Amino acid sequence: MTQLLLTAVGADRAGLVSDVSELVARYDGNWLDSRMARLAGAFAGIVLVDVEDAKVDVLTADLGGLEAKGLRVTVTNTTARQHESEAVLVVHLVGHDHPGIIHKVTATMARLGVTIDDLSTGLREAPMGDGILFEAQVQCRITNATTLDDLRSELESIATEIMVDIDLVDRS
Repeated sequence: MTQLLLTAVGADRAGLVSDVSELVARYDGNWLDSRMARLAGAFAGIVLVDVEDAKVDVLTADLGGLEAKGLRVTVTNTTARQHESEAVLVVHLVGHDHPGIIHKVTATMARLGVTIDDLSTGLREAPMGDGILFEAQVQCRITNATTLDDLRSELESIATEIMVDIDLVDRS
């Protein structure tokens, strides 16, 4: 079996997910994981599927045909890697919205050798009409490149600088 990561982008319309899932099912693929969203009128999705090695090329070709329906699908072969020694962490941050928050946090993580598995962000009204809050949740992994204490210390340091609250929870 081969794992494929599909990235799909196009103008939002009914049936996009159905079009992709139909092709995956046609080639006996297994839909493992996905994230999909409508952002600014466009559809963006990522899907991890398993498919028999002999069916990879035909599935890839048929997914390419979806561009005629307004959906560009990119296919990337992946290999699942699981490192049991890695600590799994969840970082939650919230603060008044301003440019550069995600860059500062992710640059710090990258410098420390932290790998991001999942990142979700959003805006919401602050309580009592106090403006717009930016909120992010990051699921990440650290290896022996750094320690949990070092990451916590670095994030606490930048939290003051960028004026956000950051909580870090070890989910290992």
